[in-house]
Parts: sequence; structure tokens; C-alpha cells
Amino acid sequence: MDLRCIPDAMESAVVASIDARLDAVIEAHGVSIPLAIESGSRAWGFPSPDSDYDCRFVFVRPPAQHLSLWPLRDVIEEPPDGVFDVNGWDLAKALRLLVRGNAVIIEWLQSPIIYRGDAWFRDAFLDLARSVASREAIARHYLHLGERQRRVHFGDGRTVAQKKIFYALRPAATLRWMRLNSAAPFAPMHFPTLMAECEPPVALRAEIEDLMERKAITHELGVSLLSPAIAGFIDAEFEMARRTSSSAGMPAADDGRRLAKDFYSSMVRRFDI
Repeated sequence: MDLRCIPDAMESAVVASIDARLDAVIEAHGVSIPLAIESGSRAWGFPSPDSDYDCRFVFVRPPAQHLSLWPLRDVIEEPPDGVFDVNGWDLAKALRLLVRGNAVIIEWLQSPIIYRGDAWFRDAFLDLARSVASREAIARHYLHLGERQRRVHFGDGRTVAQKKIFYALRPAATLRWMRLNSAAPFAPMHFPTLMAECEPPVALRAEIEDLMERKAITHELGVSLLSPAIAGFIDAEFEMARRTSSSAGMPAADDGRRLAKDFYSSMVRRFDI
């Protein structure tokens, strides 16, 4: 393990509990965990004082487990305790989703909060993602994610739980970033970085920064009228993405699938324990 990046603001007792859960997973399931990170609002850069901890990890099963007569689950889920949630994906699942255009694993690979990991694995996985990821499929991922959050949390167009705004705003900002950076395979996952680089209107940026500052120190922001500036930004980006997206989502081509398969095979051999 040569990757670890834990902010001082994170509770040491919770981090120790997460470390213990990861050790227990390795012992109980006989797997390797080459990457375990924080996802959710803490990694995205807009936590509240009472935000949960969301540890996500990639695991690799040894070759012997692949010979089992009974299929093994491609997820490992530890019981949540109300403070932290620890679960992970088999590398095969992560790769299958990557080539289909699911951007979740790309966000995990970019998380600034790392509980443990092998730098060579993370870097090689990122290189693979840059080679096989379909921008069109990733854009559709964020469009569908954002539209669902918009519909669920403030579909009436009038009032909204203020902290829920970020769950539609982040996909909208991602789509804008991708539109402005057409040569990049995917956008950064850290929301403040995303906003700084997607060139939002000055007034909108100030409004979002104020909302982030209040969210960082307030347990509950409450429900308020939906800001016309924020709603306009979200809806405009979603509409533009709808006009330019392909219905199929364009998953990775055959050569991308081959690269993913070769990567998986090499990792299973390397982590043979």
C-alpha cells in the first residue's frame, strides 16, 4: 500500500473503523483491495458537518475463486452503521460498467480521499479508462443522473431542500465542463475544481460558493425557493446535452473491450494470493 490521503478534518475514530472493516473484508473473503477511497459529498468537496462516510473499494479475487462451481457475488457490502458505509465492486464489475459508459468507477479513480491503494494500479486503471471510455456514453450517464435528481428532489420547480441542489448541479456542471473541454476523456470529480474550470456566469458562481460555505457549517440548510439562476443553469445544460446525445450512448468498441479484458487478466495474475 503506497496511496493514502486522509484530510485532517475527518474523524480519526471513523477512519480507524473503516480501516478495520477493509482488513476484515480481505480476511473474510480472501481478496485483494488495490484501491479504497471516499465517495459522496466529502470527496466531491461539498460535505456538511454531519455527512456520512462512504468508503468504496475495488477488490480482486484470486484465480482459485474463479473456478468455483457456484458464482460469487461481484459486490461486497458491509452493514452500514449510520455513520459510515463500506462496500466495493469486483474489478470485473467495475470494468464491465466502465466499457458501458458508467462513470462511477472513473470518479472513484479520481477521488482525493484515499484510504489505501497501490499507485501503480490506480494509474494503470486511469490510463485504461482514458483509452476505453466513451465521452458520449459518459455524458449520457451524467444526463440521466442529473435529470433523475432534478425530478426527484425539486421536480415541482418551486421549492427544494437546499443541500439536494448539488446532486443535480454537479451533473450539470460536468456536462458543461465536457462540452468546453472536448479533447478530454472525462471531467474532474471534485466539484469546486469542476465549477472553477467550467466557466459559469460570475453571479451564479458567487451564489454557489455561498451555498457551499453555508452547507459546510450547517447541519440542515432547510427548504427554500429554487434559485432561478441555478435552475436555469441546470436546465440549460441538460437541454443542450439532450440535443447532442446519441440514443445508444456509444459504449466502448471491441478494441476497448479487449483492452479491459487484458487488464483484468493481468490484474488477477498479479494479485494472485
